[in-house]
Amino acid sequence: MASPLGLTAFWILTALAGGRRHGYDILREVDAASSGRAAMKVTTLYAALERLEREGLIRADGEEVVGGRARRYFAIEDAGGAALLAEITALEHQARVARERLAAARRPGAARPAVARTAFA
Repeated sequence: MASPLGLTAFWILTALAGGRRHGYDILREVDAASSGRAAMKVTTLYAALERLEREGLIRADGEEVVGGRARRYFAIEDAGGAALLAEITALEHQARVARERLAAARRPGAARPAVARTAFA
C-alpha cells in the first residue's frame, strides 16, 4: 500500500520537524535519518518542497546569502506536523501487523502459505 504522504514528503517533513532548514540541509538530514535509503536529487527535493508548500504543509521561512549563494529556508506548518503524525501512526500499525504475521508464521506447526508459481519461476 502506498503512503498517503509518499516517502519523499515523509522524509522532508521528518527533517523539518526538527526545525527550520535550507534545501541542502534537508537533503543531508534525510540521508542521515533514513540511513541513506531515501536519498533524493535536488530537483526531486525542490519539486516536493513546492508541492508541500502549495498544500500548506510547509512554508518558506526566509532566505540568506552564504558564500554568494542564496539559501532558502523552510519550516513545517501545523498541518504538516499533523500529516506526519498521521503517517507515523499508520506506519506503526502496518509494522505491528507485519510483525504479528511473521511471528505467527514462525511458530512451530504454523501453516506455511503456498508459494505462487509463475511462468518465470
